[in-house]
Amino acid sequence: MRAHRGRLVGTAVVAVGLFAVMWLGYAWQWSWVARVDAWALEPMDRLAEAYPGWATAWDVYCTVLGPGAFRLVTLVVIVVALIRRNIRVAMFLVISVELSGLVTEIAKGLADRPRPDTAMVSALGSSFPSGHALGVMVSVLALLTVGLPAVRASRRGWLVTLGVAVVVTIGLGRVALNVHHPSDVIAGWALGYAYFVACVLLVPRVRPVTQPDETPAAHGSER
Repeated sequence: MRAHRGRLVGTAVVAVGLFAVMWLGYAWQWSWVARVDAWALEPMDRLAEAYPGWATAWDVYCTVLGPGAFRLVTLVVIVVALIRRNIRVAMFLVISVELSGLVTEIAKGLADRPRPDTAMVSALGSSFPSGHALGVMVSVLALLTVGLPAVRASRRGWLVTLGVAVVVTIGLGRVALNVHHPSDVIAGWALGYAYFVACVLLVPRVRPVTQPDETPAAHGSER
């Protein structure tokens, strides 16, 4: 148990370090960060000009599988957990998924990075970090943490693969739409993972949503 906790803390520290590098790269105008950002955004802008449906397809995808959609799904899971008296699962999901938007807004307010000039769709708030990358990362990890123990072992690998695919493609979609620099997305993934680990450590021993925290005593068993 201690080894597992140590690995979580270690990976979270690495993630925070990566977030800091992306932030400093923007704030201090590191040339390599600017080159990577430009290298990714320019070809996406050319694709949108050549194929008018490009931006629309990515915009729909990022909306359907965006943080808002995941928070609505998670709200349903929270209600189910409360009905089953699984308070710890409900608390874990509230703190991790539902409050991740607050973490995003605080980070955006501190960095205050403008959106790319070539943004293809309108987006609220500043650019750094990507709220989609952060929110989807936290949501997918939290829902997998709660749901995997209740799923057959043979299906867990498929769910994890699907979760990774969603996290990655949502991040790529935000760059494809030019509403985020790649460094924004990387920072969002990193901060989202670090926040998820903090939630796991803050609300320990999370149980699957099908298992209640407590079972009422049988009638007549009280002494």
